[in-house]
Amino acid sequence: MATDADTSVATIGSAPKVNKSYELAKSVIKAPPYSYAHLEILNAEPSSKGGDLDALQVKSYCTAALKQFLGATGMAIHLDILKVEGQSCWLRVPRDDLGAFAAAITAWQGTTQDGIHSVFRIRGCSDWLGALVGQQDEWRLWTD
Repeated sequence: MATDADTSVATIGSAPKVNKSYELAKSVIKAPPYSYAHLEILNAEPSSKGGDLDALQVKSYCTAALKQFLGATGMAIHLDILKVEGQSCWLRVPRDDLGAFAAAITAWQGTTQDGIHSVFRIRGCSDWLGALVGQQDEWRLWTD
């Protein structure tokens, strides 16, 4: 009788499991080729807006910052301007150059036009664009 109980447990435990889901494709991106930066221009006088940014201003300001910080090597860093809206802009830079780009923008002294001093502020940097989009008005949570 003991042998009958042992065999019945063994047959129940060895029943094959049916897998109802199938993996069609699997892809892992460990190191994306590009990183993204969200910049905002700040003016010395809060009452003056100084106008909205345009793509030409963003490119010239970033080029000036990279040239000042890294020289000719900094000017060679490729920048893609994804969007310019009001005082903000979103850029795509090569992932390996993000640290140098962020340091150059942070160290840049800015520009003075019509007596108004303007500098860039980095609102966020990430390897994924989706991570930056959600942070746009996050700072208002603690200041209002």
